Amino acid sequence: MYFIEGRTQSEIASILGVGRVTVVRLLADARRRREVQITIKAPLVEITEVERALESRFGIDQAIVAPVTDTEVHPAPVIAAVAGTFISQAMRSGITVGVGWGRTLYSALPYITGRTLEDFRVVSLLGGISQARRFNPAEFAWQFNELFQGEGFLVPAPALVDSPETKHALLERCGIAQVFEMADSLDIALLSVGGISTLTTSYRVGHLSEAERRSLIEAGAVGDILYNFINEEGELVDHPVNERAISVSIDRLKRTPQRVLISGGPEKTAVLRGSIRLLEPTTLITDEATARSLLS
Repeated sequence: MYFIEGRTQSEIASILGVGRVTVVRLLADARRRREVQITIKAPLVEITEVERALESRFGIDQAIVAPVTDTEVHPAPVIAAVAGTFISQAMRSGITVGVGWGRTLYSALPYITGRTLEDFRVVSLLGGISQARRFNPAEFAWQFNELFQGEGFLVPAPALVDSPETKHALLERCGIAQVFEMADSLDIALLSVGGISTLTTSYRVGHLSEAERRSLIEAGAVGDILYNFINEEGELVDHPVNERAISVSIDRLKRTPQRVLISGGPEKTAVLRGSIRLLEPTTLITDEATARSLLS
């Protein structure tokens, strides 16, 4: 009655015999459950100009910028909504998709239109975490794969181990290397980045201690791509943590035809700048405030 017939909330309350407050709550619940989705198609000239500027400045094939109205609120939800539309259109039968992890990627799941695709494969690009949290790499890869009824490949190991020797043993003796070899034939990679200046996903789950975080900062790290810690110039930092990560190498990622970088927020500007230089993404999806920071 509200969205299709165009009736007012007061009219609906009268028809249903309930209070107007109840109607407001029901409408809010419908949006929260994703029963109602709102899409805006109005031309946004200023946003388009920012997108073209990003493409020109960084040599990106396609920049997609989500508008924001309040820079004090984290932009992950608006980036996720835009990313969900892009991902829905990019998925097709017969492809292999590599996926990273993080708050923004996970938040995009409700905005992705799932359907059954033939000969569709999803490969997790890094190990998992022991705590059962929403941002577990394995959980995101599994839910993403379920949207398209494909064949999923997870990494049965932690994202960060205690030593390079443990990493070598897992790769060589436990079949993990075979999963990572699938990254050589990816058609598209969906990636996010992690900042290091604040307690973001990686550090909240206890993978890195505060001492390690500070040590990485001293080494010049501004954040990571799949636990590959980099500086703002787009170089891997010389630090032991980079030798302990169970994740696909940057060299392998760079051979993927479509490299989609999805991230934003004030704590991500430096690592995004470095990631663009290192990864050379074909598509960048971010928010307006982060885009303007990158350009400045």
